[in-house]
Amino acid sequence: MENFDRPPKILFLYGSLRERSYSRLLAEEAARIISDFGAEVRIFDPRELPLRGQVPETHPKVQELRELSQWSEGQVWSSPEMHGNVTGILKNQIDWIPLSLGAVRPTQGRTLALMQVSGGSQSFNALNTMRILGRWMRMFTIPNQSSVAKAYQEFHEDGTMKESSYRDRVVDVMEELYKFTVLLRDHTEYLTDRHSERKAHAQASEQAKQAV
Repeated sequence: MENFDRPPKILFLYGSLRERSYSRLLAEEAARIISDFGAEVRIFDPRELPLRGQVPETHPKVQELRELSQWSEGQVWSSPEMHGNVTGILKNQIDWIPLSLGAVRPTQGRTLALMQVSGGSQSFNALNTMRILGRWMRMFTIPNQSSVAKAYQEFHEDGTMKESSYRDRVVDVMEELYKFTVLLRDHTEYLTDRHSERKAHAQASEQAKQAV
């Protein structure tokens, strides 16, 4: 029996700085939903995060983002679709999170759920790009995903989401993420252990011994 006593730690990233950002509203709605399932939630505010390479990695916003990624056991990425792809705001956050920080891997083995909002008809371009990014970051991206068309019609004035098939899908995605995170989190070391990395580590150890 898996341990459901510890709340899974879920980090949300969103991809717009607009005052009424629908990717943020979608992330906040999903955060409320998965919190009701029992998760512990953090939402990263991308405002004041500099462009990748513009400042040293010691910048406070960069450190905040990396620490949150390391804290998380699962993540949710929510992006508008801009020119048929993810926004630079969302991509910049992902670019600041490296594959490794010394012996620490800020994303490897974590679960990932993907959501996108569109101003027009339903699309999946941003979702497809985020799946590629999730794979590159060595994350376990869950099968289910959310694409909200004409997002400006789907939220109340207070920012909560209207009842609809779109919201039902968000609930499905958060439920699936919750389950996958709880099931996988105690087994990530075993699941991400790789022959090539063990071989490289053994070779490095042997070279170190010979150098002594």
